[in-house]
Amino acid sequence: MSKFATIDYVIFVVYFIIVAGYGIWVYRRDRNVNADSKDYFLAEGSLTWWAIGASLIASNISAEQFIGMSGNGFVVGIAVAAYEWIAAIALIIVAVWFIPVYLKNKIFTMPQFLQTRYNGTVALIMAIFWLFLYVFVNLTSILYLGALAISNLSGGTNFHLIIILLAVFAIIITLGGMSVIGYTDVIQVTVLILGGLATTYTALTLVSEKFGLGSDVIAGFNMLIKDAPDHFRMIMDKPTPESSQADINKYLMLPGIAMYFAGMWIVNLNYWGCNQYITQRALGANLHTARTGILFAGLIKLMMPVIVMLPGIAAYVLYKNGELQQEMAPGGNFNADNAYSAILGFLPTGMKGLSLAALTAAIVASLAGKANSISTIFTLDIYHKYINKDANEKKLIWIGKLTIMASMLFSIFLTWDDLLGIGGEGGFTFIQKYTGFISPGVFAMFLLGMFWKRTTGTAAIAGLLTGFILSVVFNNFAPAWFGNETFLYTAYPNGKGGYEIPFLICMGLAFMFTMIVMIALSLAGPRVNPKAFALDKTMFRVSNSTMALIVITMLIITALYVRFW
Repeated sequence: MSKFATIDYVIFVVYFIIVAGYGIWVYRRDRNVNADSKDYFLAEGSLTWWAIGASLIASNISAEQFIGMSGNGFVVGIAVAAYEWIAAIALIIVAVWFIPVYLKNKIFTMPQFLQTRYNGTVALIMAIFWLFLYVFVNLTSILYLGALAISNLSGGTNFHLIIILLAVFAIIITLGGMSVIGYTDVIQVTVLILGGLATTYTALTLVSEKFGLGSDVIAGFNMLIKDAPDHFRMIMDKPTPESSQADINKYLMLPGIAMYFAGMWIVNLNYWGCNQYITQRALGANLHTARTGILFAGLIKLMMPVIVMLPGIAAYVLYKNGELQQEMAPGGNFNADNAYSAILGFLPTGMKGLSLAALTAAIVASLAGKANSISTIFTLDIYHKYINKDANEKKLIWIGKLTIMASMLFSIFLTWDDLLGIGGEGGFTFIQKYTGFISPGVFAMFLLGMFWKRTTGTAAIAGLLTGFILSVVFNNFAPAWFGNETFLYTAYPNGKGGYEIPFLICMGLAFMFTMIVMIALSLAGPRVNPKAFALDKTMFRVSNSTMALIVITMLIITALYVRFW
């Protein structure tokens, strides 16, 4: 494997110049527009559908997807693509049913939704929670994983220097406001896809050459299916007493058909529909533009497993057949998360620079999106409401920019010596651990708040607490307290001396009981909550072009599941 050549660095620098230059041009173009705080934070009315869709994907895909999902592809195969393909269906649901509610009620932030629908207490609690989550978990883990991945890819470039450069690059983009983020994300996604496809092409070519089939991408893909058929099944078999620990671990990660009736929907609908970091891209547009952008993101989402998962499966086949031994287990310590970087090492000169640019694009776009969400929530939902109610538009934008820089500096501090232990836990696990426990309660609170007029503020707070407590109980204590086999769940040996319920099943159970608690408490209140949203059927009607995008997406997903079931 060759190291980076001059042309690789030139390609990367050119990428940086193009993104930064385009961002500066967009900022100058919209400088007068961005004098209003809502325009600055939301790019109200200025983002096109393709910019919204590209920005959604750029914000979503980061180092944890490239590294974590590729590693999962190495271990379990195509089944991990369920996260991406179900996300496309979740985006349809968000576009058709969630976004109309937000836009009709002029919702600009998620805490504002909670205050409008419930009360200020619920909104303040969640605003503070989201700020802590975005800074301590998301921003920090993205920065850490990104710097680590780029350092490994570039042959050991100083980790701390990369942290600073990534943060500075993200700050430059973020300070320009949502319009700059949205339009530069179009470039970021383009680079991300091109670099990702180059890596997949290299991976499949390596497999083809390994088996003496020449440099044939199609032959390489067919050989993956032939040599690793177990890696091309969407549904994991339920473990039996004869199952190996490796097969049990796969099921704990992706519990077969059961996950489609449990946590998979909660993960996706909460992330794509109730998350400031994501919804913010569409909240400044009109309904048709927002819907088209979201559905466009769904179509892009369908192809993401090709970019981030197939290289992992290719690495598995190569490793199984005696290749990549040193790359997958440097120093004798095997790690499935090395799968993506193992393939990257074989990229030809020039393509390595493109792959580095693609990874950087994914990381910087995610950092910028998170920083902008932190700034929006703090400025509009805390500073303007509780600290300085009389602040003018110029002051709000200034506070927003100050918040961006403060949050990024604090994340650098936390990441510098990995104070939160992200490296020991694994970035993907770290994020899932601290966001997954709260997801059932948050999603139940939003779902009932939108579509059931009887839901009360008391029920919302109770639901949030219930969802969190039950998530902890099912994940950590239920097998010891209630046994390994009950009518609600089955716990399996985790290879560490204990038993676990699959995480996605735990999430589904926590959500079910949270809904029951919220409904029971709301039934004790008025038949129609005075703060309930006014809904009508016309809000949810879709245009012919929107319906066409939905049908195309569903047909592709159906074909994929029929082929790989």
